[in-house]
Amino acid sequence: MRFDLALLSLLAIVTHDIVGAVTVQISATPSHSIPSTLSYIHIVTFWQSGDGGLYAELLQNRAFQQVTPGSSSALTGWQSLNGGLISVIRETVPVSSALPNALHLSIPSGRQGSVGFANTGYFGIKVTAGTTYQTSFFYRFPASSSFSGTLTVGLQTTSGQVLATSRVTISGSQTSWKQVTTTLTPSTSSSSTANLFTIALDGSAAAGQNVNFALLSLFPPTFKNRPNGMRIDVAQALMEAGPSFWRFPGGNNLEGQTVASRWQWNNSVGPLLDRPGRAGDWGYINTDGLGLLEYLNWCEDLNMQPIMAVWAGFALGGTSVAENQLGPFIQEAIDQINFVIGDPAQSAPAALRASLGHPEPFALTYVEIGNEDFFASSSYTYRWHDFVTALKNEFPQLHFIATTNTFNPILSPNPTEYDVHVYQTPTWFAQNSFFYDGFQRNGTKYFEGEYAAISTNPNDIFGTPADGRLVFPTMQSASGEAAFMTGLERNSDIVFAASYAPLLNHVTNSQWTPNLVSFDSGAVYRSTSYYVQKLFSLNRGDQYLPSTLPSRTGTLFWSVVRKTSTNEIIIKVSNTVSTAASLTFALPSSFSTVATSGIVQVLTGAATASNTPTAPNTIVPVTSSISTGKTFNYNAPGFSVSVITLVAH
Repeated sequence: MRFDLALLSLLAIVTHDIVGAVTVQISATPSHSIPSTLSYIHIVTFWQSGDGGLYAELLQNRAFQQVTPGSSSALTGWQSLNGGLISVIRETVPVSSALPNALHLSIPSGRQGSVGFANTGYFGIKVTAGTTYQTSFFYRFPASSSFSGTLTVGLQTTSGQVLATSRVTISGSQTSWKQVTTTLTPSTSSSSTANLFTIALDGSAAAGQNVNFALLSLFPPTFKNRPNGMRIDVAQALMEAGPSFWRFPGGNNLEGQTVASRWQWNNSVGPLLDRPGRAGDWGYINTDGLGLLEYLNWCEDLNMQPIMAVWAGFALGGTSVAENQLGPFIQEAIDQINFVIGDPAQSAPAALRASLGHPEPFALTYVEIGNEDFFASSSYTYRWHDFVTALKNEFPQLHFIATTNTFNPILSPNPTEYDVHVYQTPTWFAQNSFFYDGFQRNGTKYFEGEYAAISTNPNDIFGTPADGRLVFPTMQSASGEAAFMTGLERNSDIVFAASYAPLLNHVTNSQWTPNLVSFDSGAVYRSTSYYVQKLFSLNRGDQYLPSTLPSRTGTLFWSVVRKTSTNEIIIKVSNTVSTAASLTFALPSSFSTVATSGIVQVLTGAATASNTPTAPNTIVPVTSSISTGKTFNYNAPGFSVSVITLVAH
């Protein structure tokens, strides 16, 4: 069996006929249990989604990681304040071996008032009255001086309105690094996010002084008050959708453009001083403040299973590590897994985890070997073999997921799970609701690891908005995805998990559209696709009930599940065209009692309608009551996703 996207795309048939009445006969006998991981999980793909997004740090380029001292790009996020002379330098006495660069501030003569520097944040900083912001930085004088004075840390608008200040005393005799920590609590909220974090000295008192700064930080309150934690509103949006697990460290961002720039777990744990950061794969620096331990704590905070990837010998620039040179990278993967689940008494990485406050192992079942290795399938045969053979020997209880096309190439040992990625049109997703029905039931399971309707143009899926590429999910794309998801639910005997991708996107600095959840420095925007994922996630069953199948080439799709703990029958319906469709649901006579009413949650709107930053609530689910019984009717609006819930014994 071969996964051939080009062939399957030929099955996409555009159908706009009027949808006639359909009768759906529902069975009382389940065909299979539904995995608890289906159908909504999360993937982090870094479109400014970790740094500047889920990770709550507010300062951009806080530690001058992986930049060239003296270059203008080294000052990304930073600017002079009232004539302060600033540059990024290679420190002669670095604050740590991982962070060799620092910000050098010179106070020129003849300046009055506050002189220093400011950070613009990740395209703005939200400032809210009464909120306490934690701030810290390291400073030192490169040459001893007699200066002693007050340094003012603050938040202000770009027009100069002061929102919060804190004053600390610094000494010119401080030639070794000293950390300063303080708090900022604004008494006034800013009406916009055009705000600055500032550090300044009195210009006249400090004239001629030179001060170096390193690892500056500004944190708002975090989700569940985790130190170095997550941004509350983004985390809250994800929590509300009921995720069941989390895939990390994030798609292509795992691989790096070169072997040297790959994601390395050991560079992402421990004190921030020891994290060098890395050049990410989407054009900006990853701080790795959101590291392996933060991901794992996040999984625990939301009760999600982790799906963790290990680097598997391939970099996006095209380098495949030769087989006889894989040994150190296999050991790196072993150490990474031991950090997560190892015994601190037997493993140094596990002992490190314990020293960082988590002596007990984390839960871990699934480990991905690489990411999208259909880009380097010829070398994946030996890379998969050598990694999995070694990892199975060390961790026989774990499941290892292959990331090539299914059964192409043939891998040894035979994968028990594959990660399948599909980006296509709304129509393709609707017409491929039966995508997995023909897969062999041979013990292999599938993780629909990335999928999304991203364009209306089947001939140029990855083109521009002018070519049909979606900027935000639409009602048409969301209903197409929902049709596909009914097929995932029907085939959940072999599809153990699925996740829309990408998950997060900063609208001010976007490299990819569309995304499930968008945000800027001030707010979060839930898409139509987000609400579809939430509807499926919060209305899961544990048993799949067979029913009359939809037409493979039709426009109306459904699935039926049972939630045994509550005796609920949950019916999901997707109508992928503008014409309303009438359905009659017939429950089996073996049910002795069927409620005469239930609830229906409906997401519907015009085909091209989207939730956007200027109109974030254009399309949201609406809940109402519905008359039910052993037989009942339902009229599915055009371009809609509906979830009907009723009790039946």
